Amino acid sequence: QVHLVESGGGLVQAGGSLRLACQATATSGSIFRGDPMGWYRQAPGKQRELVARIIRRNTEKYADFVQGRFTISRDNAKNTIYLEMNFLKPEDTAVYYCNYEGLGATYWGQGTQVTVSS
Repeated sequence: QVHLVESGGGLVQAGGSLRLACQATATSGSIFRGDPMGWYRQAPGKQRELVARIIRRNTEKYADFVQGRFTISRDNAKNTIYLEMNFLKPEDTAVYYCNYEGLGATYWGQGTQVTVSS
């Protein structure tokens, strides 16, 4: 079982920045640095979608809408991933969820709200 705790969401004006963090804790087994972790988001009335993901060997994948504005990073010593979000737009408003794939399952955090005002 893996527990994911997100932090860093909030309200920001368009053009501003936020940094999200997600720490993974395993109640049994270990978090391996090669296991994929990432960020997804879900806006009201829309499906959950990929924002950014780190897979094996720190290979990063970003959604097209990121357009160079966001950076995902990982601190393996802390079992934590980060999402640095710059030049935020109102359409980035959503609940952002942390995701971890490992130990035979897929896990989700509780989500953190990001609201971008125009």
